[in-house]
Amino acid sequence: MSGTETTRHRVEDAMRSVRREGFLPAAQRGDAGLDQPLPLWAGQTNSQPTTVANMLELLDPAPGDRVLDVGAGSGWTTALLAHLVGAGGSVLGLEIVPDLAEWGASNVAATDQPWARLEVADPGELGRAAEGPYDRILVSAMARRLPQDLLDQLAPGGVMVVPVDGWMLHVERPTAPDAETVVTRHGPYRFVPLLTPESR
Repeated sequence: MSGTETTRHRVEDAMRSVRREGFLPAAQRGDAGLDQPLPLWAGQTNSQPTTVANMLELLDPAPGDRVLDVGAGSGWTTALLAHLVGAGGSVLGLEIVPDLAEWGASNVAATDQPWARLEVADPGELGRAAEGPYDRILVSAMARRLPQDLLDQLAPGGVMVVPVDGWMLHVERPTAPDAETVVTRHGPYRFVPLLTPESR
């Protein structure tokens, strides 16, 4: 089995184990099986399942990885990432909307994966550099440009998956200090805007 096939099977297993229903308001749970984004509140959404799966496959988190989940919303991606990295890893989900973050944190806690947590993002910082560097960073909101603040929080050899200006980017930080960051595009996507310190 190729590495790509292995990653796909791992993501499929995570999505079977961490059900979307647990991360939707009661009125939305009957629509959990729809392959479309579903509204939460404050203009935020629970992302389309195929989009989430594609992003997780691109990110390819390994057991034991330290992961930052930016725009964690209802906590679904945080919990999925926790399943993928296992108890030897850690996942920090950050959400800028306080009420949504509180609800998302309770959803993540209900999955009984104590190596994952979801917290309110610091309005003055994108990500959380003090807890980095991270092996993987997932961003579930559209940036206008590649967010350098988050790139700086990646460990050497780390990967970030982030939608930028309509395109999903796979960003790999080099292991050598003088090497260039490798950025590839993986199809057009639409997301809610990423709120950065300068846009808040």
